[in-house]
Amino acid sequence: TFLQMNGMVLTSPISCADRSQPLPLSSAQERLWFLDQLDESHSAYNMPELMRLRGPVGREALEWSFAELVRRHEVLRTTFEVQDGVLVQRIAPPVWSLPVVDLSILEPAAREAAVERLVEAEVRHAFNLSVGPLFRATLLCLLPGAEYVLLLNMHHAISDAWSLDLLQRELSLLYGAFTAGKPSPLPELSLQYADVALWQRRWLAEGVREAQLAWWQAHLAGAPDLLTLPTDRPRPPVQRFRGATHTFDLPEEVTVGLRGLNQRYGVTSFMTLLAAFQVLLMRYSNQSDIVVGSPVAGRNLLELEPLFGLFVITLALRSQVQDS
Repeated sequence: TFLQMNGMVLTSPISCADRSQPLPLSSAQERLWFLDQLDESHSAYNMPELMRLRGPVGREALEWSFAELVRRHEVLRTTFEVQDGVLVQRIAPPVWSLPVVDLSILEPAAREAAVERLVEAEVRHAFNLSVGPLFRATLLCLLPGAEYVLLLNMHHAISDAWSLDLLQRELSLLYGAFTAGKPSPLPELSLQYADVALWQRRWLAEGVREAQLAWWQAHLAGAPDLLTLPTDRPRPPVQRFRGATHTFDLPEEVTVGLRGLNQRYGVTSFMTLLAAFQVLLMRYSNQSDIVVGSPVAGRNLLELEPLFGLFVITLALRSQVQDS
C-alpha cells in the first residue's frame, strides 16, 4: 500500500499501535507540551466552547453522549508524562461524569452574571498535561426544561478547530439517538490519534525529517526575527497572550469586486486577501520581507478526517513585497 503525504510517497499505511508499549507524542503534541512548560498561566492553549441550549435537555442522554465520545476517541482521555527521559502518552480508561450547576434559583441578572463568572473561570482554568483530564464539560441549568449553557474546554494538545466541529456533530448525533432510546449511529473508528503519532514518528525517521528541515531552513534563511509595527505600546519582553479580536464584515460591493478580481487572475480569495494583508504590513512596518503564519488543517489523508486530535500546523508564508 502506498500513501501520499506532502508530496512524498510513504511505503507503509497507518496501522494500530501496540498499546502494551510506550506511545510517543506526535510532533504537534510535543510542541504544545514544550510551550505549556513555558506558559506561567498554563491556560494560553485552552480551547473553550460555549453552547446555549433552548428547550428541555435530557441530562442522562447528554452524559451518555459524552461518555461515548470519551470511549470512542482515546485522545480525549490522554495525558503526557516523562518516562526515563522520554515523553510518552498515557491513555486512561473511559470514565466520565457530567457536572451540573443549577443557577435557576437566581434572579435573571444575577443568573447571567454567574454564567459570565463561571465561563471566565473555566477559560482561565489551567490543565495539567500530566494528570488530566484534558477535556472538561459542565452543564449550567438556567431554567429547568427551557434554558441551559453547555460549557466545554479542551487543551490544544488533544484538539484543534476541526476536532471541535467533529465534537459538535458527533455529540448531536449521539444525543439524538440516545434520547430516542437507540444505539450510537457512529461507526467504530479503525484508528486512533496515538496510532497516527507513532506512524508519523516512523515516517520522519525514514529520512523525511532531514529533507523537510533543510527545505524550511533554506526557505526562511535571512527572514526577519520581528516585524516592527508602530503600535501604541511597547512589545513586552515575554509573550502574555493578552491580545483581542475584532470582527467586521466587508461591504457587498467589496466582496463582489474581490470575486471578480479572483476570477480575472485565477486565484482564491485567500490568496488575494493575504496579498493585501502583506502589503498593509509592509507599509506599516517599512519592511519588504514579510512572513505570515497561516494555520493549515494538516489532514491530507482520508484516514485522519474522523479523528479527534491536534493535526493543525502553522505554515510560514514568506513574500518579498515592494512598494510601487
